[in-house]
Amino acid sequence: MARNAFEIDPSQFPELWKAALQVIQQRVTPEQVKAWISSLRFLGAQNDQGAWAIRLAASTEWQKNWVAEHHEKVISEAFTQILGAPARLSLEVSPSEGSEPAPSQDFSQPPPSALETLSESLPQSFPAMDAEVFPSNRSSPQIDPTHTFDTYVVGASNQFAHASAIAVAEKPAQEYNPLFLYSPPGLGKTHLLHAIANHFRSRNPQAKIAYLSAEQFVNEMVEALKTQQMTRFRNKYRNSFDMILIDDIQFLAGKERSEEEFFHTFNALHSSKRQIVVTSDRPPKEIEKLEERVKTRFLCGLVSDIQAPEIETRIAILKQKAERDDVYLPDEVATFLATHIKSNVRELEGTLIKLKAQASLTGAEISLEMAQKELRISDEQLTPALTVETIQAAVARHYQLKIHDLKGASRARSVARPRQIAIYLTRKYTELGLKEIGAHFGGRDHSTVLHACETIETGLEADPSIREAVEGIQNLL
Repeated sequence: MARNAFEIDPSQFPELWKAALQVIQQRVTPEQVKAWISSLRFLGAQNDQGAWAIRLAASTEWQKNWVAEHHEKVISEAFTQILGAPARLSLEVSPSEGSEPAPSQDFSQPPPSALETLSESLPQSFPAMDAEVFPSNRSSPQIDPTHTFDTYVVGASNQFAHASAIAVAEKPAQEYNPLFLYSPPGLGKTHLLHAIANHFRSRNPQAKIAYLSAEQFVNEMVEALKTQQMTRFRNKYRNSFDMILIDDIQFLAGKERSEEEFFHTFNALHSSKRQIVVTSDRPPKEIEKLEERVKTRFLCGLVSDIQAPEIETRIAILKQKAERDDVYLPDEVATFLATHIKSNVRELEGTLIKLKAQASLTGAEISLEMAQKELRISDEQLTPALTVETIQAAVARHYQLKIHDLKGASRARSVARPRQIAIYLTRKYTELGLKEIGAHFGGRDHSTVLHACETIETGLEADPSIREAVEGIQNLL
């Protein structure tokens, strides 16, 4: 980073702010981003002595104060990650031209979690009201048209969940109702929810679909309790939709009034043959403080997990996103990122976004050196990172095979030779024993592993094609 003060060209403001928002969305709920952050305007960024000063404008004093109190740190950290140097945030009030005044908001009210506690003492029934959809003043998450089954990269880690989601989208409430998807954060649960909605809507254009987070369900219920509109709230979720998709259902745990309401909503939907899909960061039995009767409702359908993707899938995810964003991503960079970011697809995609932003700002192409700096991995650290998984992916890519081909039973020369090379390189670059190596290649015994190693060692001296293949794969590694 240059040491002299300089500013980013205004033509790059939209791209930089878009990249920052994508990073922010990994750490802030969609409702919060939409309500407070996405409407901020990017006014400029100046670098002085290696540190960035970021100027953002809010439309109102309320928005400025709220962002400063609740989101300043995460926004600053997002720009720090993207620009590769410390960034501090400067907020000011500057209403955009033609903008409408923001609706007044009562910040003296306690947060939703506290409101729910207060709501426990409110009466359980209210005067009858007209049957109409409850008009929440909170922003609802929108179904993303880009999140489809076609843009979801399928691998061994998510194949069953993907197939289950397609079955539900094509034949709702017929086979798997409810469908319960769970995984650690960042592995594609929300993508599948959007894909189900998009697929179902494409087949049934008039269908009414509700997609929301469990937090939004709780907030709307609290609002209905406060304003004595529970009848409208119940009619909205029990009678108005053909399909309901709820993200992060574990948020209900411990909120007795919300669990009670959800339990009866679930029963109403299930009995009327309408599809319910929920996601969580853990299986139903492991959601602490969730009522047993709610857990059993989830278990009466299909429960499917999503595992961390294997390296082949991680590479495919990166290549697909790069193609979608019109970014040139060299194979060596994709393999490097997939090797070092193993457990979180969101982090994988976020890193690509940061590399894209850096390349755009500096005018350079994405390179292995740039990726290495981003992950703060030195040359000395690269060799120990080689694993049997990495080697299998490199061999499969070189020979245009699938990793499961290397683990399979085929004895065809087009598969057997690459398998022998993968076994040889695994023994050379890892500390695994013969039996352990065999286990990674379909359970082959130690004598088979030893034979493969000896065959390739002999071939390196006598067969130019083997030598060329091994050298090419080693260069990729």
